[in-house]
Amino acid sequence: MADKLRTQQHLEALQTRHVGTGHADTTKFEWTSNIMRDTYASYVGHPQLLSYMALGMGESKEKVRVKMIEKMGKRDDIHRNTEIELV
Repeated sequence: MADKLRTQQHLEALQTRHVGTGHADTTKFEWTSNIMRDTYASYVGHPQLLSYMALGMGESKEKVRVKMIEKMGKRDDIHRNTEIELV
């Protein structure tokens, strides 16, 4: 019984600390939004990966970085039921 309580407390602490971990009431859209936001943050935070993506897109690193930062901040409920594209 104590292990179950300790596990529950640990899970609650984790969910409080990290927004993207989700919980039982997390919708598919919220979960997908968190994953995409984390993905964009990773691309922006790793210069080599950003260079690779910019090269593949045929644009400058700065343009790609700005696009990704804008998409990280955007929460578009219109596209809730559509497939989310990377860039």
